[in-house]
Amino acid sequence: MKIGVPRYLIVATAAVFSAYLVLLGIVAIDVVSATGPVIVAMVLYAAATAISLLPGRELRLPLWLGAFNLAVALALPLLVSTVLEPHREGGTGYGTWYIAAVGTLLTVTATRRRAAFAWAGIVFLIVHTLLWAGPASLITLGVGGSVTWVAVAHILSRAMAKATKDARRFALAEREATDWQAAQEAHVFERQFRLGQTSSMALAMLRQIEESNGELTEDQRRECLNLEGAIRDEIRGRRLLNDEVREQVMIARRRGATVSLLDEGGLDDLSDRDLNRVLNALADALRDTDADKLIARTVPEGTEVAITVVGLRGSTDESLDDSENDEVALWLEIPRSSV
Repeated sequence: MKIGVPRYLIVATAAVFSAYLVLLGIVAIDVVSATGPVIVAMVLYAAATAISLLPGRELRLPLWLGAFNLAVALALPLLVSTVLEPHREGGTGYGTWYIAAVGTLLTVTATRRRAAFAWAGIVFLIVHTLLWAGPASLITLGVGGSVTWVAVAHILSRAMAKATKDARRFALAEREATDWQAAQEAHVFERQFRLGQTSSMALAMLRQIEESNGELTEDQRRECLNLEGAIRDEIRGRRLLNDEVREQVMIARRRGATVSLLDEGGLDDLSDRDLNRVLNALADALRDTDADKLIARTVPEGTEVAITVVGLRGSTDESLDDSENDEVALWLEIPRSSV
């Protein structure tokens, strides 16, 4: 179960608090000697906060926006303090609203992973307040609170960044583990399938070998070679096989032909219907030829041909190399499409 705070709620809270600080500045407008710099400060602060709170694809602020927030954080103390007396009789009231405003803006900046700009603005705020109102003002005017906000935002931002990085690493490790497990299961399934298929194909012959104590007739020896070729076909030409093709390949081998089925990919994009049509055409080709050597090979994707079938006559060599004495008895290209 995933528990979290919606982003819009956080943004709305920050926006309301920022608007509240601007309202405090408006309430305290009567304690300043000139309203112009204060209004400029409010506009700059509102603009910087609004832009920083806008939703974006990335949490990290753009570099220019981080620099702009720092510039606003430097400008606010300079603008407001010039029209505000630090030791005014009766106090300044909410006239020092800019200190909380600077802290809020820099907290947003630190949260959006521009901590360097945030800490530069905090250092300037501390130095300016010391020079303007003295060391005691760091506590009375709330500078300590702004420092605390930025520090907490920086720590949380780093923790969230680390948690996000760890989550991505764990997710990648989980995917790799899942892929590895799937590959292992596929290997086990393939091995079991091959063993079961080989057992079903060769079981009768193995029993004959056992019963005869290995004393086989010439016909039985030839049948063993045919079975060995059939087992090899299941490995090298798996996509080229269906029941009809298996039957015709065995018939061809029993009459003395050499058959090679080479699946080099290229049939995976065919639907079951097209694949059956192509394989049935291959079975028909094997049935209708008396070639001594038959080679069926798949064609890579991207061409109109699915399988090429070559039949040679006149060579008794079981190798696949061409010979000058071979005569082409069959040349067939089976198309991918029925059109």
